Amino acid sequence: MRVSIKVAVAGASGYAGGELVRLLLGHPHVEIGALTASSNAGQSVGSVHPHLTPLFDAVLQDTTAESLAGHEVVFLALPHGHSAALAAELPPEVVVIDCGADFRLESEADWTGFYDTAYAGWWPYGLPELPLAQGDQRKHLKDAKRIAVPGCYPTAITLALAPALKAGAIAPDDLVVVAASGTSGAGKSLKPHLLGSEVMGAMSPYGVGGGHRHTPEIEQNLERAAGEPVTVSFTPTLAPMARGILATCTGRLAAGATAQEVRAAYEQEYADEPCVVLLPEGRWPRTSDVVGSNAVHLQVTVDERVGRVIAVAAEDNLTKGTAGAAVQCMNIALGLPELTGLSLVGIAP
Repeated sequence: MRVSIKVAVAGASGYAGGELVRLLLGHPHVEIGALTASSNAGQSVGSVHPHLTPLFDAVLQDTTAESLAGHEVVFLALPHGHSAALAAELPPEVVVIDCGADFRLESEADWTGFYDTAYAGWWPYGLPELPLAQGDQRKHLKDAKRIAVPGCYPTAITLALAPALKAGAIAPDDLVVVAASGTSGAGKSLKPHLLGSEVMGAMSPYGVGGGHRHTPEIEQNLERAAGEPVTVSFTPTLAPMARGILATCTGRLAAGATAQEVRAAYEQEYADEPCVVLLPEGRWPRTSDVVGSNAVHLQVTVDERVGRVIAVAAEDNLTKGTAGAAVQCMNIALGLPELTGLSLVGIAP
């Protein structure tokens, strides 16, 4: 097994970049090299991430292809629309893992319908646990040199609904999701509506009416699980917490399907997936239980009165929802044990 892999993080001053550095500091086979930023270039890591004690005095470099040269793995934790140009300048033998949206969508029409930058293409999708109607998602990640990390909402929602769709136990044309996210999901830039005085004691919806950019990614994933088109009504909400996602997902129970068959589909799909924890019946996921962990907690039941499947998933949007998934994908691509440097244990209280 390789002893040391030299790794760089572009966009290390943001929340996702900081979480990546935190995880990489605990990875036994990683040597952290360049850490880059844009407006924070020239500042110390400790000035923007005081919790990253071992790198407190390290200096953030400018985000350029030159500063990222000489690394075996480069993580891109950049705003949407900024990864493609930089990735094009990196050598093909370097493993590049993008935490932004630039390479997640296979359909150019889906991209142009939700984003205002040019379509950059599609990379292997970094959700190893993605249930597919046919095939194994991990095969696309092994030895990959380019990987697109999923969005945080799509990770939770996909894992919550895909087993029922794959088993044919839920109707694909009537999927409804309401999901709450902590404020870190909006990034670290200053925004008035994310001030503490605006967020504390309040919940509010946004991207209402099908306008959230993660919608086509969610449908793309669920169509791969179902093997047919799906439609999803997705409403995100902002919750007064720093990190975490709680996704409540429902769909019409398919004709002839039973609650027992639904439960069995999830038990079978995730029996060997350590990062997806199907809770005992009657116990429901909480965002507080997955803080800092690379695990998704999941529960499913059937509302017999109205004939709907209800699946609820909780994750840390910065860990399994972003940085943890990126490290997990690096491990798979390089042939390391998949959970190296990752923990399934949350932080409490």
